[in-house]
Amino acid sequence: MHRTVARPVVLAALSCRAGIAHTHPSPSPAQSRVRLGLAAARARNLKTMASKAELEAVPGVSKPDPATQDYIFQQTMYRIKDPKRSLDFYTRIIGFRLIEKLDFPDSKFSLYFLGYHDASEIPEDRKERVNWMFQQPATLELTHNWGTESDPDSKMHNGNDKPQGYGHIGFHVPDVNKACERFEKLGVEFVKKPDAGSMKGLAFIKDPDGYWIEILNGQNSQKLV
Repeated sequence: MHRTVARPVVLAALSCRAGIAHTHPSPSPAQSRVRLGLAAARARNLKTMASKAELEAVPGVSKPDPATQDYIFQQTMYRIKDPKRSLDFYTRIIGFRLIEKLDFPDSKFSLYFLGYHDASEIPEDRKERVNWMFQQPATLELTHNWGTESDPDSKMHNGNDKPQGYGHIGFHVPDVNKACERFEKLGVEFVKKPDAGSMKGLAFIKDPDGYWIEILNGQNSQKLV
């Protein structure tokens, strides 16, 4: 729930292999063709792991400490400019449910927690709900510092413009093409459509603050190996 560190769900390396330009300003068509060609070459030369034993032997990898067996990857946090726009996007378009909202008047900020949960799962009692919410895996925390929605100079850094750092979050969907057809009808901005780039069958869209979201499918991703 820290206000100064964004915690990624997925690394940005895959988007590089997908043929997505990470530069700002936007590259020329010729530059884009060169980058897509380089990405395709990298994809062809990709050496994938053959076994779980090889994964465990990757330099720097350690076996999980038994002390961490009850840990849960609980949240990723984004700062947002306008909660009305962001909540509309993540509930109406992505299908999340708002499961908790915490206001901090003294510090003038609010936290919104979203996830894929049926309404019947969410406790009615406030204390029980907060306790339950902080034990759910993979929630999205949106942090709104009051006043940014009306500040013309307020803009969030998406991590993909220079200087690069944070990359994106990702959602598995049953059918990438159908999901993207729906997103297009709803006016969602695309970074990459499913048939673009060197890696087919996955897409990247943007949320209202410009954060990237990967749209993927497990079976499609088998083509990587």
